[in-house]
Amino acid sequence: MTVSRFAPPSPDCPFCPRLAGFRATQRAAHPDWFNAPVPPFGADTAELLIVGLAPGLRGANRTGRPFTGDYAGELLYATLRKFGLAHGEYAGHVGDGLVLERARITNAVRCVPPQNKPETVEIAACRRFLTAELAALPRLRAILALGAIAHHAVLAAKALRRGGYPFTHGALHKLPDGVLLADSYHCSRLNTNTGTLTPEMFEAVFAAVLTHLSPALA
Repeated sequence: MTVSRFAPPSPDCPFCPRLAGFRATQRAAHPDWFNAPVPPFGADTAELLIVGLAPGLRGANRTGRPFTGDYAGELLYATLRKFGLAHGEYAGHVGDGLVLERARITNAVRCVPPQNKPETVEIAACRRFLTAELAALPRLRAILALGAIAHHAVLAAKALRRGGYPFTHGALHKLPDGVLLADSYHCSRLNTNTGTLTPEMFEAVFAAVLTHLSPALA
């Protein structure tokens, strides 16, 4: 089901020249990789949308599925499985049989950026796709932003001012449309290696979101 005035990005999306050039370089170097804007993972009946930053070079850009094939995915999918939001084994590739339950995963920027650092203009250019995706999820009740950039991208997609909803790990923001915006530090290897984010901290955020989604089951 598509309920959007925007089509998803094409494999050769031209909106960000720097990202298009980097994508072309990766296609030449790794023709067997996905090397295209990475689509969301999960059904459009999801109640929870998890928003990351952008595809990882050797993760989603290689495999074609968000948070698949790198360390961040190991922590994210293990946590989703622990809370009943995914079932099946996560093996780091799209054919592993993993299925999401009530959840969907996307990114603020759909194409892999050099050094995993999208520029402000690229985040703004990709906003049209996040805006369309939010509009196409009729049962959406909560959004989990992984990192400040994802948090700000969600607010921009909903035309909300940053000042009213500051990013803080563990924060829960009730948006005007009734959707909950939850914040977590990104589950990157850098954050976990430095202790900025621990598995316990990450799980606490999911526990709070589940309390919102299913008070009797959390």
